[in-house]
Amino acid sequence: MTSTERPTAYHQRLPYGERVSAEPVLGGPFFAFDGDLRVVPLAEPVIPEPPRSGEPGGAPCPTCTEPESAAIWADDRWILKAGFEPTGLPMVALLVPREHFRLDNLPAELTAELGPMIQRVAGAIRRIDGVARTHFSRFGDGSEHFHVWFFARPAGLMQLRGPLLSLWGDLLPHVPVEEFRTNTRTVATALTEHSGTPVGIAAG
Repeated sequence: MTSTERPTAYHQRLPYGERVSAEPVLGGPFFAFDGDLRVVPLAEPVIPEPPRSGEPGGAPCPTCTEPESAAIWADDRWILKAGFEPTGLPMVALLVPREHFRLDNLPAELTAELGPMIQRVAGAIRRIDGVARTHFSRFGDGSEHFHVWFFARPAGLMQLRGPLLSLWGDLLPHVPVEEFRTNTRTVATALTEHSGTPVGIAAG
């Protein structure tokens, strides 16, 4: 892509093909690395962007093709997926509506429920022994089906605070499988106090 094809002034001023300095984040209190680091060269923008899963021309939507795959709790409107492989965090979960919606066309009734659902899931994850906080975020670059991620931050591990918590989940020793299953049951059981039922590995 030539400079004249880059769509905005923002795109046109970026240093494509160059390695920007890692200095702004080195030594930060929540940065997971030290020593010599090289940032990968910045790639040219891909315009138009490739379709996400669930978009026309993209792969099938995984939530629509297998609604309760990796799910640990579900009710009539929402599904919580956390039955993935264990990571280095006590819990990594994904909240999705049962029906296929994007953020911009999420119906008003589901939008109104989203805040309380975030509170419920965050509180349920804090029921896991040794969890101090629940972080949550929305990326939306892999699948069109609306989803919110949740990450459990272990108590006392102050270094794990902030935006690199999900990365620490890849770096730390993975939670043993039985502990992972116990954690999913804890979360699913807490959610059923209001609605829904445990499913998948949390139902056993």
